[in-house]
Amino acid sequence: MLFMLSKIFWALLTPAMLLLLLTALACLLLRQRPRLARGLLIWVVAVQLAVYVTPLPDWVLRPLENRFPQPTLKQPVDGIIVLGGALDIAVSRDRGVAELASTGDRLTALVALARRYPQAKLVFSSGSPKLTGTGYSEADYVPGFVQSLGLDPRRLILESRSRNTWENAVFSKALVKPRAGERWLLVTSAWHMPRAVGCFRAAGWPVIAYPVDYMSALTTPEQGFFPEWRLLKLELGLKEWVGLVAYHLMGRSPDWFPAP
Repeated sequence: MLFMLSKIFWALLTPAMLLLLLTALACLLLRQRPRLARGLLIWVVAVQLAVYVTPLPDWVLRPLENRFPQPTLKQPVDGIIVLGGALDIAVSRDRGVAELASTGDRLTALVALARRYPQAKLVFSSGSPKLTGTGYSEADYVPGFVQSLGLDPRRLILESRSRNTWENAVFSKALVKPRAGERWLLVTSAWHMPRAVGCFRAAGWPVIAYPVDYMSALTTPEQGFFPEWRLLKLELGLKEWVGLVAYHLMGRSPDWFPAP
């Protein structure tokens, strides 16, 4: 139930949906409440300008992505766990090939780390995040993808039940049963890392954060005018901030904003 409610809640409160709903409301109010309608439209335009012209999306994402720096790995690791979200599973199913999403760095990092640590266990954790279920999961296409890059797919341990970050941690731990003192790398997008680390800590599994897939620059302003990309970055950042609060309130993360 919580999973379904979270999906519906966010679908209705994304910035794009809110702007659309406010625009529709303004159109309905034009005759009866023209001043209110104009106010709503001015607010919608102001928000869009802030998203498309100012560094607002980067301001939202940057604290998340800077929370866990890239680790200095001087010791061997026992395992590497990669969270799903790297493939577009709908396109992959329809086309019959593993199609990388914008977060594909998660999988390329898996291959690179697997070569660096040939004795490490490799876990890929991802089911279907859809409300109604799709009958297939991202994990179905990962073996073929890593094999195409020269990695033996038999090394993979696939966890294909999880639908969200909390289940990634709980189901993966139950699957691999990590021992005390083992060193495990957690690979996911940098903006998603604080919430992911919080879930693994709450599940009793200390991990070493290995963030990838950065979307915000440190100092260089974004070049060009790409409205859809800027709006996507803002939505990802806001979703993570909301998720951090929700997960802490539900006991799925011990901290409001997990830190190293």
